[in-house]
Amino acid sequence: MSRLIRTGWLGVCVILMGSALGARERGEIGPVKANGPQEVDVVAVMLDPQTQQPTVVLQGRRDKRSFAMAIGLAEATGIAIPLQGVTPPRPLTHDLFLTMFGRLNVSLKRVVITDVRDDVFYAALYLTGQGGDIMLDARPSDAIALAIRAKVPVLVEDRVFEKAGSATAGEGQRI
Repeated sequence: MSRLIRTGWLGVCVILMGSALGARERGEIGPVKANGPQEVDVVAVMLDPQTQQPTVVLQGRRDKRSFAMAIGLAEATGIAIPLQGVTPPRPLTHDLFLTMFGRLNVSLKRVVITDVRDDVFYAALYLTGQGGDIMLDARPSDAIALAIRAKVPVLVEDRVFEKAGSATAGEGQRI
């Protein structure tokens, strides 16, 4: 994520941190535990209010930490369509991949966003087939789009939350 996007999210981060601290003080959220990757929910696909860059916001189920990733417009569409329960008249690229996986007797088990380095996020697809387990490098936006369609978990390593900072799906135009 560029410095400009991170700066744009600064105000939102302050709100989230204040909210989380208040919730922790009220006993609504337990202490943050570092137990490896945690499952996340896709909270929003929206346009960043300052940059107008499509963005996906993910929130951890375990500790409610959030972060935003800038993505392309096509990738935002690929994530937003299944989230809205829309079935396109023709298969999109992610639909095609899942159909191909099925025909090859391969199933997607989970996706993991593994790292962020120099503002670039990294992810892995975990597949199972007759030949055994396979791990493939993937762009996180593609991994998320596949996971939503396949109804498998999206996991995020703790270091990604730490490196990416914190944000929330507050303001912004949803796609």
